Amino acid sequence: MKKGNLVQSGVHSGLGFEDACESIIQLMESNGTGVRRVQYRLRDWLVSRQRYWGCPIPVMYSEDGTEIPVSDDMLPVALPDDGQGTPLSNIKEFVETVLPDGTVGRRETDTFDTFFESSWYFSRFCSPDQAKMMLDERVNYWMPVDIYIGGVEHAVLHLLYARFFHKTMRDAGLVSSDEPFKKLLTQGMVCKETYYREMGNSRRQYFSPEEVEIKTDSKGVALSGVLKADGREVDIGPIEKMSKSKNNGVDPQALIEKYGADTVRLYTMFAAPPEQTLEWSDTAVEGSFRFLKSLWRMVFEHAKSTNQNIRTYKTDELDPVLEELRRHIHRTIVKVTDDIGRRYKFNTAIAAVMELVNHLSSVNADDNDTLAIKQEGFETVCKLIAPVVPHIAAAIWRNLGSHEDLLLVGWPEADQKALVTSEINIVVQVNGRKRAIISVPVDATKEVYESMALEDDNVKRFTKDQTIRRIIVVPSKLVNIVASD
Repeated sequence: MKKGNLVQSGVHSGLGFEDACESIIQLMESNGTGVRRVQYRLRDWLVSRQRYWGCPIPVMYSEDGTEIPVSDDMLPVALPDDGQGTPLSNIKEFVETVLPDGTVGRRETDTFDTFFESSWYFSRFCSPDQAKMMLDERVNYWMPVDIYIGGVEHAVLHLLYARFFHKTMRDAGLVSSDEPFKKLLTQGMVCKETYYREMGNSRRQYFSPEEVEIKTDSKGVALSGVLKADGREVDIGPIEKMSKSKNNGVDPQALIEKYGADTVRLYTMFAAPPEQTLEWSDTAVEGSFRFLKSLWRMVFEHAKSTNQNIRTYKTDELDPVLEELRRHIHRTIVKVTDDIGRRYKFNTAIAAVMELVNHLSSVNADDNDTLAIKQEGFETVCKLIAPVVPHIAAAIWRNLGSHEDLLLVGWPEADQKALVTSEINIVVQVNGRKRAIISVPVDATKEVYESMALEDDNVKRFTKDQTIRRIIVVPSKLVNIVASD
């Protein structure tokens, strides 16, 4: 959120956010209505576990219990090879050690919690082969991370720990950035119906979707369910977050075996924006499968009728149908590039590709220009959808006649000339209600907007026997005709 200046705030008017906060605090302290206080949300952080797994804590103890840090020349403290999950306190060879003064001591047998390590591993990735120090100057080239993507439940604590650790490394001079991540994208939950039977004492036995046979209506809505094992009815509960306790998870492997990995990936990215809850639907997975089959069939049919060496056409000689198809191809490049690269809206990017595929399927002529434009369109579809469905994209890419590996082909760039249009579509309203869409020249005057709107047959139907009181023109957007008896 952009921070501005205070208005109508008395002595604080005109101050920016930081200055206003300081001014208000000083005023409240001076008149006794408030006290300045720094409050941290990160409080006690348990970083030790009594188990084998984890990073050993580099501390030793003398016989009287005095803590002795492990010296630098004795680091790192390595876990014993034969621990196999046994608590370190039970491994005598690890516990017993010799202190710097030559006396017998014992090692700390707690280990750091895995949160401790996961709070900075991304920084270590920047200099993975550095053997003499924790990080080197390469970390300041790569950090901070461009975007942090994680589930809402995991991200809450991990973000606090990671920020705490990063700022500690900053204060120690190991990194130069103040924050570890530039942007946060919190993924929504995946939800599905629950199936259960009441067991008494407020207990329920939950069944997995694979154990239940569901009867649905024509729209795919579940009506009833029976347990396959005994044929008896089960209750269909509310849609809830997939979890082990509710036993409502979906086995990805079963879906992959039935539809293929590309279909499952396409559905999960298309069903909802990444930050919103995804309500799992088996029928919708089938829909994604049908789209990919349709795309596959269209490309193979196109390839049969196309001389794949024909890739040229004269842009200034295209008929209006092909000119609009080529414009749609390059508009799609612009939209998908923005949706993925800036907005992280994979669902709308996929929807834009689907719209382009529908447009390509509607143009059926077999002349050279048409086949060449469709070839460009299908190649563009391959490039745009490859990050989502890499296997099918690679297969149809080869069938389009390209011998270059799709993974090595650059991301498509829009032809700005193709985006230029001589006409634009304008909504025409009568008394605020949409009645028509008309095409007007991009440089049309207000008078042209008005006359073309009034000449539309459907507009005439709704203004017949009425008096035109006013015509409101919003250039490049709409015309609203105000009429009355």
